[in-house]
Amino acid sequence: MPVNPAFSLPAPDTDTIRADSYRLRADARLIEEPDGRIVLEQSRYRLHLPGLEAGRKAVLLRMEEDWLSDLQIAQLVTGLEGGSRLLSAQLLVRRLLMHSWLERRVSAGARALLDVVPRRIGPQNVPPRRQQQPGTAYRMSRFAVLRAEPGRMAAYSPLSTVGISCLHPRLTAVLARACAEGVQLADVADELDVDTATAGLLLEELLAAGLLLTPEEAAAETGAAPMAFWSAEELWLHDRSRAERHSAPIGATDRFRGFPPEDLGRTPAAAPRSSVALPEPPCAVQGDASLAAVMARRRSLRRHDDSRPVTLTQLGEFLHRVQRREVRDGGGGRTSVRPYPGAGGLGELEIYPLVSRCADLPGGLYHYDSVHHGLTVVAPPGPETERMLSFARGTAAMSAPPQVLFVITARVGPLMRKYEGTPYALALKDAGILTAWMYLVATDMGLAPCALGAGDAAAFSALAGLDTLSEPAIAEFALGSCPPTARKPA
Repeated sequence: MPVNPAFSLPAPDTDTIRADSYRLRADARLIEEPDGRIVLEQSRYRLHLPGLEAGRKAVLLRMEEDWLSDLQIAQLVTGLEGGSRLLSAQLLVRRLLMHSWLERRVSAGARALLDVVPRRIGPQNVPPRRQQQPGTAYRMSRFAVLRAEPGRMAAYSPLSTVGISCLHPRLTAVLARACAEGVQLADVADELDVDTATAGLLLEELLAAGLLLTPEEAAAETGAAPMAFWSAEELWLHDRSRAERHSAPIGATDRFRGFPPEDLGRTPAAAPRSSVALPEPPCAVQGDASLAAVMARRRSLRRHDDSRPVTLTQLGEFLHRVQRREVRDGGGGRTSVRPYPGAGGLGELEIYPLVSRCADLPGGLYHYDSVHHGLTVVAPPGPETERMLSFARGTAAMSAPPQVLFVITARVGPLMRKYEGTPYALALKDAGILTAWMYLVATDMGLAPCALGAGDAAAFSALAGLDTLSEPAIAEFALGSCPPTARKPA
């Protein structure tokens, strides 16, 4: 008997039916122990799942390799254990999802649109749902970034515990439009060729991930404290080096242990360079003031006495007291002992004195050999050294170039070999410690110190011939003789 057309139901549009599917997060692994227990492991986190029956264990094993929808989970569990165990399997998946062990894929029919990628692990790390408002033109957060990952393009905000993997080729166009004039519900539907209901759900995923903002939120990012104070680069550096919104490996993971070992010392230059031996300072240095007195006298002095510039003996004593190094072999490998503490005893910081005026020492750029206590000539005076000194004079607001400009570099290889997430931040912290140490030693010696906020890294790299990804310049420090009005009282 034919069906009355008046009572027939329309067939579902398989291109618009929303479906979620799940898999184990890409940076985690599943371990099946000899006693049959399942353990999930990610970086510093481990989750033991004892007592899993065949259906739930099969779900986890499959999700390590591929995506499973709710329907596929139900079919797998029912086929292995029967329908009575389906609820237990569903609760397990929801528990893993809420604790950020699973990635979630949003699809419309057969089309995968985006993945929600957790950054952190643990309870209360899934961001709350944000309902989109029709008619609102959403803007992209100025802190959001797009980056290539294996097999996908991902978008992240350092202010969110989840990221978004852009599977639909036009999803990045949606984000680009949000950067330009803002994006509305209809724009998402048009760009992705989905219905408004699906477009609304996608907007809510982007809002929850902190990638899209309301106009008021976007204005606060640039016009209100504290957000307006942060640059995107500084916030991302802070985010990566602190375990706050992510669970990425951090600390001494030794992830490059298979690479050829790198000596704690510097690689010798390809061509031999002339050297200047520095006089050894006396065992008992001349300063006799207490630490408290030296700290009380510490000042940034921006004038030097060019009629009596710093001497080679003073320069040698200063470098010996702030940067001398002794390399020691121990059970844990080689360590570098300096006068100040440093990350892992690696001694990654190097000092390059650029001499403008120094009694008994020709001008030019040198490298301080902290093991043999000597100076190696890097480059004679020239246009590039003048550029560096002019830049330093302007940065420090000095009336004349500094007598000696110290460029502090970091051999980041040893740090990056040992630490993950923090190596560059550690180099900056070590440079801060060295700078403070230089202030105290200079003050005790009656010299004029001044730390600089920036330097001409391009001119320095051209002179030194260093790979800026292997040994970048990260700090500068000016030193000279004190003018009469600022000398230490006798």
